[in-house]
Amino acid sequence: MSESTTQMPAGPPPGRPRPVLRPADLAPYVPFALFAVLGALLAYLWKAPCRYGGAWNSGTDQFLRFCYTDIYPLWWGEKLADGAVPYVGHPVEYPVGIGFVMEAARRIVGVLHTPSATDPAGGVLFYDVTVLLMAICLIVGVVLMAALAGPGRRADALWYALAPGVILTAYINWDLLCGALTLGGLLAWSRRRPVLAGALLGLAVSTKFYPLVLFGALFVLTLRTGLWRPFLQAAGAAAAAWLLLNVPVAAYAFDGWKRFYVFSDERPADWGSLWYFFQSKNWPVLGNPDLLDTLGIVSLAALCLAIAVLGLAAPRRPRLAQLCFLVLASFMLTNKVWSPQFVLWLVPLAVLARPNWKPLALWQLAEIWYFLAIWLYLVTLTPGMEPLGISADTYFTAVWGRALAIVILMAFVVRDILRPEKDVIRRGGVDDPHGGVFDQAEDRFVLDLTGRTAHPPLRV
Repeated sequence: MSESTTQMPAGPPPGRPRPVLRPADLAPYVPFALFAVLGALLAYLWKAPCRYGGAWNSGTDQFLRFCYTDIYPLWWGEKLADGAVPYVGHPVEYPVGIGFVMEAARRIVGVLHTPSATDPAGGVLFYDVTVLLMAICLIVGVVLMAALAGPGRRADALWYALAPGVILTAYINWDLLCGALTLGGLLAWSRRRPVLAGALLGLAVSTKFYPLVLFGALFVLTLRTGLWRPFLQAAGAAAAAWLLLNVPVAAYAFDGWKRFYVFSDERPADWGSLWYFFQSKNWPVLGNPDLLDTLGIVSLAALCLAIAVLGLAAPRRPRLAQLCFLVLASFMLTNKVWSPQFVLWLVPLAVLARPNWKPLALWQLAEIWYFLAIWLYLVTLTPGMEPLGISADTYFTAVWGRALAIVILMAFVVRDILRPEKDVIRRGGVDDPHGGVFDQAEDRFVLDLTGRTAHPPLRV
């Protein structure tokens, strides 16, 4: 996890695509896979008081033991215990990628156990099967991140394997599946395979919505370099992959398929988001529930516009990971819900954008505090259990602490963009090891806001 002053380019020579990850290249990644196995086991052990102690069947014990998961109750909540097929037999509040995983796990449980609506063993087995699938996703994601980081910085992938935020939240939901697909897409892009990159990112968007914003970072760098063909190939492949997964489900069970989009549109400001704080405190304008969607869209658009201007006007073209991190962090800051497991989205990109352990450790401390605070706050909201929880004001210190920690990370990344000599990744003549076709590319369009000439890309 430490910084290295010796850098080696992670991408292929300019203009030449490479295999994303060949079997013969896997040996250096075995240690990282083992560390990911360790992280997966630690995450499972963290949930053990609920998995083995029955705390999931208590409204507050699961919060007091900090081992809540969505997976166990959704065995009944999504009617899987009754044999319902997602979308077809029951509307599901998740995109179809997760629905397919739910159905696969349901079928495996059906082979191993005869489920019933009242038997908790089915829910526990569903959790175990899902955890195994998510553990595989974590292992794959860590290996992909190590490959993406490149020979000089493979150890940065240990953050994704063992960061406290990852261990605490790994098995709350199905986010690790999207993480593996997103990292696969970014690795394919770095190896100059835009069609594969787009297809993987399109599948990622079919599991969680957030990878869609990464195309904004690709667009800005495409506009700056004029390399439109790879971007259009990736965007077309992403659209094709999304349609391939979604159209059959929507055509066969439209009402079940649209549930995710209706739920996302109708959802109010929820726990973790800054909007939830504003509404709880009855702030004028910012706390108006009727303006929530407008405020979220406008604030995200403003941040994305600022990131675009930064990407086009910076003295030297930003690295792809830097812009991806900034746009995803902006999405999280302005979203109307910010669940604890969303940290899984950001860890790989935060580390790839700026692998400096001090601000990353500060952020992880903030994530730990938020993780503990949200469950204790939910205890307080349970009638009769208030003395065991924390006050709303104490909870909001965790909400703002997490947000400010991410803003600090964003500020450091912006500084590295404006002062590229401070960027540890670019030491030793490296340009953009994650950038694929952008690596060593010349500028075609630059916003000149200062009257100074932009730095040309380094030639090595």
